[in-house]
Amino acid sequence: MTLIKQINDKVPQFGENCYLAENATIIGDLECGNDCSFWFNAVVRADVHFIKMGNKVNVQDGAIVHCTYKKHPTTIGNNVSIGHNAIVHGCTIKDNVLIGMGAIVMDNCIVESNSIVAAGAVVTKGTHVESGCIYAGTPAKKIKEVDQALFEGEIMRIADNYVKYSSWYKD
Repeated sequence: MTLIKQINDKVPQFGENCYLAENATIIGDLECGNDCSFWFNAVVRADVHFIKMGNKVNVQDGAIVHCTYKKHPTTIGNNVSIGHNAIVHGCTIKDNVLIGMGAIVMDNCIVESNSIVAAGAVVTKGTHVESGCIYAGTPAKKIKEVDQALFEGEIMRIADNYVKYSSWYKD
């Protein structure tokens, strides 16, 4: 059973058609939209600040979403995929973004719409990821722009697929 925990009078709020894996942990001041999914061993911890997510956000297996005490909430737009074992911490992720497996996005970062943070990338504190670009490496730097095929074939495909995958698990 999913661990959903109230803290400081804040209870996570979920939109319609969301999927919560049995061992996901979701705590505190979370507000998420419709068609979101929280996968196995994912942790979303809104205990020290708020976390807001739009529609069709998937937090994949082992990923962590947190914020910074009284400084940096975490805001995530629509159609966002947070890859396996990624960490998203005290930052803003806008619409249509793919955060790759094992990537880290730190405090006070802004990841603009239609962008990709590559697997294993480390987006250091205060970095501004440009719209329509791919950032990779440690520390993450712009490596190229996202073309239409990559946008449709990766960013949108993954967000849509996770809505489909979650339907397989619902009773």
